[in-house]
Amino acid sequence: MKKKILLIGGGFAGINILTQLKNDKNYEIVLIDKNNYNFFPPLIYQVAASVLDPVAISYPFRRFIRHKKNVSFRQAELIEVKPEENKVILSNGEIDYDILIIGTGTQSNYFGMENIEKFSIPMKTLNDALLLRNTLLERLEKASREEDLDKQKQLLNIVITGGGPAGVEIAGVVREIMNHMIPLDYRELKSKVNVYLVEGSDVLLGPMSDKSHKVSYDTLKKLGVEILLNTQVKDCDENSIFFANGTKIDTKTIIWTAGVTSRVFDGFPKDLYARGRRMQVDEFNKVKGYDNIFAVGDTCIMTTDPKFSEGHPQLAQVAMQQGENLAKNLQREINGKDWKPFHYIDKGSMAIIGKNKAVADLVAPKMFLKGFFAWAIWSSIHLISLVSIGNKLNTFYRWLTMYFSKNTSLGINYKIGEPKK
Repeated sequence: MKKKILLIGGGFAGINILTQLKNDKNYEIVLIDKNNYNFFPPLIYQVAASVLDPVAISYPFRRFIRHKKNVSFRQAELIEVKPEENKVILSNGEIDYDILIIGTGTQSNYFGMENIEKFSIPMKTLNDALLLRNTLLERLEKASREEDLDKQKQLLNIVITGGGPAGVEIAGVVREIMNHMIPLDYRELKSKVNVYLVEGSDVLLGPMSDKSHKVSYDTLKKLGVEILLNTQVKDCDENSIFFANGTKIDTKTIIWTAGVTSRVFDGFPKDLYARGRRMQVDEFNKVKGYDNIFAVGDTCIMTTDPKFSEGHPQLAQVAMQQGENLAKNLQREINGKDWKPFHYIDKGSMAIIGKNKAVADLVAPKMFLKGFFAWAIWSSIHLISLVSIGNKLNTFYRWLTMYFSKNTSLGINYKIGEPKK
């Protein structure tokens, strides 16, 4: 008899599980996601900056599973798990399972700062990216007609919090686009737009090498980004952001990339969750205390991998490798073979800063790259990682156009309303 797998989340781990188990006659898979599409989180900031359109990095789940005969899709959110009944409660009903796999990723962590959550824009979803795209345009339009210089300054100060890859990449692309667009389309605002990058530690791209720290800092400074290191966010209101050292920046645009946390679901004990609210799993991604529940990717923390005893970094490559390993283990079980524990193969870290500007710490071969070659590798890997041929071609065309023309569609403000009832 077929075993019924409930796969909660169609991100990097989920897609790799589906790819491995597609048309496997031993499993019936139900994919559940709150969206009806897969999207590529590493590139949502390029949607925010109008380098890419949403369709370039997203793909409908129903189209993805069209030729996967053992897979069905249900759009819903997970509310509660009832392990004793092998059942989950969704936002639109309930469904039973033989095997439950949770790969719901992360959400923004505001560290209890309610005003930051209220007034800032996170960078986790396509909706966030589109909101930021519209916000940037609205700020520029309003500033172009604002006669009060103090109010104009608030509108033109853009503050990005968090000096990790997301913060560095957003700061670089926004500053680069502003450098090109403002003198041409908003001549009255020339030299008035300020982009700040705020980081609580003493370096940018903390997990990467010292060379990456220095190159990213120097490159952003050369682009015109104001970098504030050793600066912790304390609070904000609708007109300013405040720091622990007593300083502030007057701004109406705060982009929050300073932390993430996993989701918590009813039905599991509180002590199951560890740092970052990640579910504790064993070396096979099995949730501790359960025989048929698994967690993958950013949702889980695994401390059994010898090289990552504190848990794996929350990266796409980890999720992809865990998803593939779990799927192969499920197939091994059917064939009476022993399961293989998960060991992460670290291929290195990269961050793009702007056109022809990037840093890369490669593991095999061990080397540091910067500039055009790092940028080309970053672009190639991200292009290959997109789900469909259409995504790849669309993104490649947009990048090619941007490379030679520098023009984006940032001048277009798409208003998004509620669907008709």
